[in-house]
Order: sequence, then C-alpha cells, then structure tokens
Amino acid sequence: MKSIEWAINKMPKSADANLPVMAISEVEKAKAFHESFPQYSETPLANLTHMADYLGLGQIYVKDESYRFGLNAFKVLGGSYSMARYIASQTGKDVAELPYDVLTSEKLREEFGQCTFFTATDGNHGRGVAWAANKLGQKAVVFMPKGSTQTRLNNILKENATATIEEVNYDECVRMAADAASKVKNGVVVQDTAWDGYEEIPAWIMEGYGTMALEADKQLRGFGCDRPTHVFVQAGVGSLAGAVQGYFANRYPENPPIVVVVEADTAACLYKGAVAGDGKLRIVDGDMPTIMAGLACGEPNTISWDILKNHVDTFVAAPDWVAAKGMRMLSAPLKGDTQVVSGESGAAPFGTLACIMTMPEYKELKEHLGLNKDSKVLLFSTEGDTDPDRYKSIVWDGNEK
Repeated sequence: MKSIEWAINKMPKSADANLPVMAISEVEKAKAFHESFPQYSETPLANLTHMADYLGLGQIYVKDESYRFGLNAFKVLGGSYSMARYIASQTGKDVAELPYDVLTSEKLREEFGQCTFFTATDGNHGRGVAWAANKLGQKAVVFMPKGSTQTRLNNILKENATATIEEVNYDECVRMAADAASKVKNGVVVQDTAWDGYEEIPAWIMEGYGTMALEADKQLRGFGCDRPTHVFVQAGVGSLAGAVQGYFANRYPENPPIVVVVEADTAACLYKGAVAGDGKLRIVDGDMPTIMAGLACGEPNTISWDILKNHVDTFVAAPDWVAAKGMRMLSAPLKGDTQVVSGESGAAPFGTLACIMTMPEYKELKEHLGLNKDSKVLLFSTEGDTDPDRYKSIVWDGNEK
C-alpha cells in the first residue's frame, strides 16, 4: 500500500502580489452575486463533534457542497461568477449591476448578445459552466479527458451544452478548449487554471469559489468557533486551494490558520514544487490514474501557486486509498454526527486528516502541524456522489476504483 507523502513549505516568499485577488471585499461581491440566483441557498457545515473526539481533535467542521445549486459540487460558484464578470466587462458595467434577473433579461440579450463559453473538465466544473450558460442564455462547449465517466458527460449534456470525452489528459483538454475558442466568434475560455497571458478569468473564478469560504467562516462563528486553527483543502490545478488559502490569509492576517493542501499522488504538481523548494512551478504530465478525477491536473494555476507558496504550511500527496477511507468514514458517521456524502475528490482531505491522527507512521506530521485536542479543523467536501455508481462501488463494495 502506497504511503501518504508530504512536504513542509520552505519555499522562498514572493511579493505576494496575487493575495489581493481574494480580498474580503471581492469575495463579498461574489457572494452577493450568487445570492441573486433563485436556486441559491447556503450549503451546510457539518459539525462532527463525535468524530473529532474519536480522532483526538477539538472540533471537525466539513463544508458539504453536495447541496450547491442542485449540482452536487461547488464548481458552479466559479463558472457562474466569471461569466457575469466577463459580461460586465463587455458591457461596461459593474458586476453588482448584473444580478441573475438582469443577466437573464431580454434587455441584456439585446445589449450583449450571445457568446460561447469553452472549458475543459473531468465533470464538476464543466457541469457548472454548462448549467450557468444554460440559465443565462449563453452557449457552452466542454472537453473532457479520457477516463471521464458517461454519467458525468450526461450531466453536462442535459444542460444543452456540447460535450465530448477526448483521448487526452485534462491539461491537453484545456489546450483544446483554448484553441477551439480562438476559432469561434465570441468564443471565451472559462477555465479555472491560469497561465501567462490568461489570468483575469481564473482570478474571477477563484473569487467565485470564495463564496464557499465566506459562508463557512460565518457558519463557524454560529458554532461558537471564532476561527479554525487548521484548514485542509484539496487541489488539482490549485484554484480552489488558492481561493481558500487566500481568503483565510486575508481574513485573519495576524493569526491565520495552518493550511494543508492535499493532492492526488499521481498528479501532485504542487507537492512536487514544494519538494523542489525553489518556488518554481512543477508540471506532471502523461496519464494520471486516480479515482480523484477532479484532482487529476498536472499544471498549476499560476495565480494560486503564488498565493500557496507564500502561505501554505504543508503539501500532501495522497494515494487513492486515502480518499476512499475518507468517503467511507464520512458516509458512516459516529452516532450523533451528520452524514456527509462525499465523492472521491471531496473526501481526500478528510481521509488525510484521519490517517494523520490514527496511524503511527504519520506521527511526525501530526506533531509538526500541532494537531491535538485544542485543534479546530475546517475541511471542504467539494462534491457529493457526482458519479453514483462509482460512489457505491467504493463505499458499499470496498473498491478503490
């Protein structure tokens, strides 16, 4: 059985020029936009008090994104907000002037017209983009990497999008989406990864993700928790991780929580960067076999990487069995705790936390992080059972794939 690997962040700090992307004022603007949707409701924060006691922690809080807009995943937060910001930029408006009822109005259609949003996805991001485009009267084209499941493809097609599963990995699909968009009138790439020359839309997507962090932060105070001591967050390209890290670094600048970033070990580009220690990007290419399809990304978001290398404490590369363990534990809670239906990518951070607290081979990491009875740990279950058959196979039948 493969082991969890980790790298404590010793990278040189940069000027931190990208931290303002996740300024609290920007996140509040994104949350106000999401609240304008008739489908909006705050997703629950599960307070797993009995699990915390069992693992030797003070508190465990899990943000359950399986309830987000009826889409079973958080990704729609970024796609929808970036679309609104793009339309605002093209019409000379502030996004605050474009709530849902304005974006869907005939008046805006006459003023803005219609464009086609292109993206690459393993499922959740593409479904969110397709859903938002469908609701806002726009078009969407989605490229999915090999290994994507038919269920996730069908969920995207149901939103009137054009979608295909390609015979290449995620990062190649990103390039395909960018190329296709360049050949279509009013074609726009909506991708939650950034590269040199493509950073504005990814920054908007990250701000959209901030809604989830802002909700969780306020919900914590409702439980009497003034701030989390630790945050465990998953990463593919790192956009979500950068958004969460950026939010909490801005929210608690004098006393930020200790942040642990968890990746799938076969696609651990951020972890590899931390191991190298020089602060430069590292890329993982080729096939990335993992049940954590949403984390199977090998090329980091440049904006997020800058935030992460300045603020994250530890980067973790987790094997599939860790995610599967997290899925099973969350699905079968201790009596009195709330069940969290968490998919493969959603459960990886919790599985990592459980291993650190219960397995002696990770004692050194546990001590480094200072995880103990006083710790208040926040995690994000970013997806539910987005592929129900695969979820049952892992949780009910004990399969990891």
